[in-house]
Amino acid sequence: MASSNPTERTGLLRRQFLRTSAIAPAFFARTSHLDAAEYDLVIHGGRVIDPAQRMDRTADLAVRDGRIAAIRPRISPSSARETIDATGKLVVPGLIDIHTHVGDPAMPPATCLGDGVTSLIDAGSFGADNIEPLFKIAQSAPNRVRMLLNISRVGIPLGGPGGRGELLDIENADVPAARRVAESHRQWIVGIKARLSRGVAGDNDLEALRRARLVADPLKIPILLHVGDTASPLPAILALLRPGDIVSHFYAPPPHGIMDDNGRVLPQVRVARRRGIIFDVGNGRNLHLRWDVAESATQQDFWPDTISSDMTAAARTNQVFNLPNVMFKLLLLGMPLNKVIACATINAARAIPEFKAYGTLRPGAAADVAILDLKEGDFEFVDNYDGKRRSRMKLFPGTVVFAGKRVQV
Repeated sequence: MASSNPTERTGLLRRQFLRTSAIAPAFFARTSHLDAAEYDLVIHGGRVIDPAQRMDRTADLAVRDGRIAAIRPRISPSSARETIDATGKLVVPGLIDIHTHVGDPAMPPATCLGDGVTSLIDAGSFGADNIEPLFKIAQSAPNRVRMLLNISRVGIPLGGPGGRGELLDIENADVPAARRVAESHRQWIVGIKARLSRGVAGDNDLEALRRARLVADPLKIPILLHVGDTASPLPAILALLRPGDIVSHFYAPPPHGIMDDNGRVLPQVRVARRRGIIFDVGNGRNLHLRWDVAESATQQDFWPDTISSDMTAAARTNQVFNLPNVMFKLLLLGMPLNKVIACATINAARAIPEFKAYGTLRPGAAADVAILDLKEGDFEFVDNYDGKRRSRMKLFPGTVVFAGKRVQV
């Protein structure tokens, strides 16, 4: 209860003023420091790996106004509003996953953001008849989402890969419908998807690809192919591709994979790479990746250009788990760490023209950063055929920065 005595009331006010006066200088000093901070964020003590700059060194990284501001050995923590301690961890560009499926409510883009994926592609979940809901998902996503339009107007059937193949009826590959949708939503649609396995396309694989070509070429966008167990031999498919097109699931086993009958990488596959065709892992869960095929190819120096997850809701708890887990599978096969990081950053950015400004920590670039943790333990990695490999190390996602802001997932 407030005192009614004027003398006591004056004394109370004096004590309150003195307490406030004692606090105020410290408060205003802190406020002044924040206002005068040179950087919004400093990530200190990490191993900074940016293949785009051929950089691999322990350094501090500073962010200002949503952009990378500096990378150098020591940046004072007092120069930043916020700091992140990355000691003992890898600091890399925000990961770019060019093959996901985020239209499922159980697998929203935010899930991938928590894995360090700041930019991603939904790879053909939907076609011209049903893609509208995906635009809303992309618009509201906390990370950068673009999409490939399935050349089949029905997209991937409900129930996923186990459903009836969307190209078994070739009339689903409706060129005018696909062109109309792709042209009117060009800010979101950055390529065309065609799934060509026999269970999806039957004998229609080459015709489906020709129709995809009719949509992609006028818009100057790439085609991403789902291959493995196709009716047509892979060289016949590769002959219809142009520089910038992407072949996903290329570590799938025979028939009609990247190997000849003697287990050697087909010469047509090497020629395709030389003329600009991109080869993408696309781990997924369904007959896309087998250890012996991947091991044989890598022993012949045929490594991926890009590493993607083919993430679905089911893949979160089976075989795939997250993009860093898929990346580590290539480390297990002997791919150098800097090249693995490149496959999920700058190489992926170059594969999708709309992402070409990302995938690097170069000063001035968008401040998309993934902090990854290479931990010791006893870990198991599984291919799509229940083949198992063990490792004493594993790559885990950690803190994520998107557009200069620390992400709360």
